[in-house]
Amino acid sequence: MNEIKCIVAGPRGKMGSEALRMIEKDDQLVLTGCIDRKFDGKSVREIENLPNLDAPIYSDAEVCLQEVEADVLIDLTTPEFGYKHTKLALEHNVRPVVGTTGFTEEQLKEVKSLSEDKQLGTVIAPNFAIGAVLMMQFSKWAAKHFPDVEIIEKHHDRKLDAPSGTAVKTAQLIQEERESHKQGHENEKETIEGARGADYDGMRIHSLRLPGLVAHQEVVFGSLGETLTIKHDSHHRESFMSGVKLAVTEVISLDTLVYGLEHLLD
Repeated sequence: MNEIKCIVAGPRGKMGSEALRMIEKDDQLVLTGCIDRKFDGKSVREIENLPNLDAPIYSDAEVCLQEVEADVLIDLTTPEFGYKHTKLALEHNVRPVVGTTGFTEEQLKEVKSLSEDKQLGTVIAPNFAIGAVLMMQFSKWAAKHFPDVEIIEKHHDRKLDAPSGTAVKTAQLIQEERESHKQGHENEKETIEGARGADYDGMRIHSLRLPGLVAHQEVVFGSLGETLTIKHDSHHRESFMSGVKLAVTEVISLDTLVYGLEHLLD
């Protein structure tokens, strides 16, 4: 089992700190550096509530990638920094594993082109929870038989983007199987704007943001005399780490962009 050297961007975030704890417990993964807007020059072990790991922290991502030996960059930050860090990592011959949602189609094309030019794997996943990935795949399958569907996604109130990347990815997968059509009554009218949620190819996506939530989604299908609900709940961010570990180990053997964890599952 070959050692995999990792840099983590956003180590003080809820997802980033969970990734550090995963690395601390894993025999194959080694933390060699972190990228954080604070604590430049300090070690991870010096920061309160972070694991006892002796890896340097850099506030400048480019300097970190220049000075630290790494195979993989794990980025669990924001869309703005995730895109920037992905490009920087590839330019420095480090393979990105990114859990940030919000990449545009143009950005994904650019990352794919750079990844293939460098012959380095990149994994971008809207959701690293394996159960959520299965929920998306089951929904795609169900859409062949239940073309009327709405998506309800629920997240913590600190989440910046809406709808979630998982909801958008689910809608894209359903779109592949569902004939485009507008749902609801043809004369439907919102008495309060936005009441019916976002419109994606005629299906509706609803976003809830509340304290106490982590990451949850329901895909509700309707047909004559019956409904089908496919639901997934992440109650703790630890639920994402099995998918992160899978992506880190698989990205080493890739030479292009993989968008979506489902492509790495058997």
